[in-house]
Amino acid sequence: MGITYIQGEVEGPLGRQNVEFLIDSGATYSLLPLNVWKAIGLKPKRTLDFRLADGTAIKRDVSECYIILPQGEGHTPVILGEEYDEALLGVVTLEILGLVFNPFNRTLQPMKLLLV
Repeated sequence: MGITYIQGEVEGPLGRQNVEFLIDSGATYSLLPLNVWKAIGLKPKRTLDFRLADGTAIKRDVSECYIILPQGEGHTPVILGEEYDEALLGVVTLEILGLVFNPFNRTLQPMKLLLV
């Protein structure tokens, strides 16, 4: 297991921001730090319950943004992070973009999509 980051951009009503995402294949939704989502003008759309790796239950606001990665782009739900949160790239965003994380070479690759 290793730590892998990827450069991307996020876009909202007020513009774009560059973001360095930690690829987290254990996270359901992607997360944007407070300064990023405020700068691009995101507003909470709903509040959801989440569980941290240590089992702690938390509530966080969720919104949507447009995400641009070298491997693709599209709209995705995002957790609106708090002051010390780090940007995370979660599996819902990866699936929306048709990507999977290869843990052996630490790269994002196209997903083998099924239509059955």
